[in-house]
Amino acid sequence: MTDTDERHDPTASSRASEPAPRGGHPDDARLFGPEAVAKLRVALEEVTWLLGRGYPLRTAIRTVGDHHQLAARQRLALQRSACSEAQRASRLARRAPASSLRGAEANIDGFNLIITLEVALSGGLLLRGPEGVLRDLAGLRGSYAPIAETDAAIDLLGGALSDAGAARARVLLDAAVPSSGKLRARLLERLGGAPLSSGAPISIEATLVPDPDRLLVGAAGVVSSDSVVLDRCARWINLADEIVAAHVPAARIVDLVPRAEGPGA
Repeated sequence: MTDTDERHDPTASSRASEPAPRGGHPDDARLFGPEAVAKLRVALEEVTWLLGRGYPLRTAIRTVGDHHQLAARQRLALQRSACSEAQRASRLARRAPASSLRGAEANIDGFNLIITLEVALSGGLLLRGPEGVLRDLAGLRGSYAPIAETDAAIDLLGGALSDAGAARARVLLDAAVPSSGKLRARLLERLGGAPLSSGAPISIEATLVPDPDRLLVGAAGVVSSDSVVLDRCARWINLADEIVAAHVPAARIVDLVPRAEGPGA
């Protein structure tokens, strides 16, 4: 569940004791306005170049961030999204459409997906990276609690699984995250009887586990934006991006790669 990049979040220590909101940050208009995004795109290119030559992510972010005098939140945006060209190519080669779930099992990084949808529904900032994946900057993994948009996020997930014709869904939740039991109960309550387009019920399994990432490695039908998972799973679905595009058209999305040059949604 926890994105590896987030473990090195440069702003984490200042907010570890209080839950972060899903909505917009007061500085986002400035930090992610048109001029700032243009600078971030150049910075991402430079980080990508360094990663391709063996530089560690933290070193690349620090070097490029210092050069462009980026704020901590901008550095976090790069840290969440950056990957080497080889990683991007590998991820895109293993990306499948939601329709590939028909009659199959979806393996879902629960907090990863639900928080991203909550942020979209709350008007918070989302980033679309080089491989087309949506990521948030909420930083909630250590202080999660359900909000008013949680049920709507779960319902969007259920609708997407139904539309895709998935036969089963395994939702993995990090047991160490606060309120993981509450989210599990809500998932089972709202999705337990969700029907397929064929009328058959989707089999839903929501499980609290010590390390969701480990269970997603090598799996197919994976739904996650976690960099480690995307690099090591057999096949993944960009479900958050598909859901947001279809049902949250007003979502605040920053494309760190210009759409004409990027891989598409």
